[in-house]
Amino acid sequence: MLGLVSAAIPYCGAPPAPDALWARLNLDPILIAGLLAALALYRIGLLHPEGRTIAGWRRTAFVAGWTIAAAALVSPLCALSVSLFSARVGQHMILSLVAAPLVMLGRPGLALSGLWPAAARQLAASRPLAIIRGAAGSATAFALALWFWHAPGPYDATFASPLVYWLMHLTVFATALMVWNVLLEARAASAVPALTVGAASTLQMTFLGAIITLTPRLLYAPHVLTPYAWGMTQGSDQQLGGLIMWVPGCSIFLAVTLLTLGRAMSERAHPDALA
Repeated sequence: MLGLVSAAIPYCGAPPAPDALWARLNLDPILIAGLLAALALYRIGLLHPEGRTIAGWRRTAFVAGWTIAAAALVSPLCALSVSLFSARVGQHMILSLVAAPLVMLGRPGLALSGLWPAAARQLAASRPLAIIRGAAGSATAFALALWFWHAPGPYDATFASPLVYWLMHLTVFATALMVWNVLLEARAASAVPALTVGAASTLQMTFLGAIITLTPRLLYAPHVLTPYAWGMTQGSDQQLGGLIMWVPGCSIFLAVTLLTLGRAMSERAHPDALA
């Protein structure tokens, strides 16, 4: 649990035995409370005038994204990520490439703006936040978070401190939300910024995944021995993790970028069809 774990024990616990994996749910009460609070705030926000304008399919998308994110954090995938680098990368990809876009389709910012309208206006007017939320800022922030937390030193630190572990997840997920906000809300006037974000995210995930996959050096000390229980070596586990980032990361961002651009362009001819 978040407040009780020793610094020497990873947040998700000791490496699991294969035959005991499915019993290793992450039932941290602080995590559960945070997830439920996020869902409750969104549902309350839907009761305000701003929230009522969010279409039903968008609300469903948010709930689906929330469910997938919760499953990635609460399920035995948490424990498996202690043993396998590839499982940790898979967890990041689920959060960044599946949960994050679904959450952003639900327009959580619009829903929450009804709860604190004055604060929302101040945040919207904040120049530093506006820079980060912009196309170049969001793509840069996401790339920095991904590259930083997959560098050996910071990666190892997440196994020694629950605080660092959650800082990793929060920064990766938050910056992914920024990227998806630019991509999914693109219109004809913002097609070029959306293309920039999509292309930059595709390229940086391709390069990072390729480096992890192809380097002959074993990078991640926490997984020196743990993959053997799963029929893998540290090298094969590292290569699989790099491929999980390389192929899905490149493919999903590239596909969504092209679809988003097509959607933005079609707005010129059918402005009422995309509301």
